[in-house]
Amino acid sequence: MKKILSRRVLPALTLALFLVGCASQQPQTLYSWGSYQAQVYSHLQGGDRQAQIEALEADLEKIGASGKTPPPGFFGHLGLLYAETGNDAKAVASFDAEKARFPESAPFMDFLLKKYKKKG
Repeated sequence: MKKILSRRVLPALTLALFLVGCASQQPQTLYSWGSYQAQVYSHLQGGDRQAQIEALEADLEKIGASGKTPPPGFFGHLGLLYAETGNDAKAVASFDAEKARFPESAPFMDFLLKKYKKKG
């Protein structure tokens, strides 16, 4: 009886322990997204630009405190929000930050920089 019980219980117990071990490990993400995706959606829906800026700036502080990195497009989107609210100096700084962190965005950021450096 003990052999039969151990043949059934041991594999089940091993499987249960394996699954618990797998479930407890969270995947490490490269970026911290914060409310970035929600703010982009809000922007596309015509939401309040100043509220979006405030939310992204708060996210940026939290991301910096956690030691993670904002995702691609974060600074570019923030720059567009600054530009739409008339703050060209902050827009240019955000476009430069996006370009520095993600060199593949350079052609588009250069296009935007050319536009907003002329204004400022």
